[in-house]
Amino acid sequence: MLSSSSSLTEMETVEINTRISNQDIGASNTTTISKYCSWYTQFRNVSNPWMARYAYALIFLMANMLAWAARDELPTLGALLEMKEFRGCKVGKNCLGKEGVLRVSMGCFVFYMIMFWSTAGTSKLNDARDKWHSGWWSLKIVLWVVTTLFPFLLPSQIIQIYGHVSHFGAGIFLLVQLISIISFITWLNDRWTSEKYAERCQIHVMIFALIAYCICLVGIILMYIWYAPQPYCLLNLFFITGTLILLQIMTTVSLHSKVNAGILSPGLMGLYTVYLCWSAMRSEPEEYICILNSDFPTRTDWQSIISFVVAILAIVIATFSTGIDSKCFQFRKDDTPAEDDVPYGYGFFHAVFATGAMYFAMLLNGWNSHHSMRKWTIDVGWASTWVRIINEWLAVCLYVWMLLAPIIWKSRYADST
Repeated sequence: MLSSSSSLTEMETVEINTRISNQDIGASNTTTISKYCSWYTQFRNVSNPWMARYAYALIFLMANMLAWAARDELPTLGALLEMKEFRGCKVGKNCLGKEGVLRVSMGCFVFYMIMFWSTAGTSKLNDARDKWHSGWWSLKIVLWVVTTLFPFLLPSQIIQIYGHVSHFGAGIFLLVQLISIISFITWLNDRWTSEKYAERCQIHVMIFALIAYCICLVGIILMYIWYAPQPYCLLNLFFITGTLILLQIMTTVSLHSKVNAGILSPGLMGLYTVYLCWSAMRSEPEEYICILNSDFPTRTDWQSIISFVVAILAIVIATFSTGIDSKCFQFRKDDTPAEDDVPYGYGFFHAVFATGAMYFAMLLNGWNSHHSMRKWTIDVGWASTWVRIINEWLAVCLYVWMLLAPIIWKSRYADST
């Protein structure tokens, strides 16, 4: 009797273990299905934060295109022309054009700020706020449409106030983007020069650094040819020569014996500063006499259209890449996150897109609401030029400070002890 009871217990144990293993297999299969199924199925059935960021980027792209259509007053968009009947626009006087850009930007800003306040502080997957961030797309599309139309009901005075605030918000976006880029460059340099990869990647680091410096020098020479063809182009000569001096300063500081940050990071930063200098002079007004071949006609050609489309996509990509890089702004970094932690900071992600909405308004309006912008142009004007140049100088200052700050703090700590 005792033995039969013992065998029954063993059989029950086997049955229970079988059920548990079957449940585990089922859960594993469910996870596999949700992970490897199509992106459309993930959007429809599963709360997926990785796929959600592309949806938010698509909404941001649609807002950019709508702002461009409002600025250039495209005649084929009948829906935009119907907005002239909105009373806040004073019967179409301020619905389109530059103020139309600000209205679309304000709607995009309000949408992402609502998402920011409703998702900030989310730390775990399958939380209610996580599901709201990654799902409920029908409701969020309706919310985006409502927030886009709402600014067209507001009076012009409020829109003008938002335009002044947008200068500050766009500056915050540029600063956040700047820190993200510098953090990525320093992370890449530290990774390749670490003890784990030092011997294996030493030659690769030298090759990449050499290529970066060659591109920088070629870019500076071409800028002298294109944007300073005459000796009286003092402003452009100042910009280009200043970039060359900044490149030398970054290289000298990085190779200093107390810093010893290597040659790769100043080379990559040199590429970024040369790009900022080029984009600054490219933003100069077309009638500026120091631009080579500046006497071209003002008609729109296919090159202008392609450049404009590329610029719009660059805005979206820059906002997207900066938005998911919340870890470089965390003072306390956890190297071993839990499996149920969110993959990126939802609040930071939406905050970047909110400031990005102000940023694209400044680019489409040339950072100045008082001068006209030609169709199929973006970020053109003296205000845009100086914003780029100041951004370049600030980038070099931040990079040099990130190199010197550990040494300064270490010396102060040694003096205090």
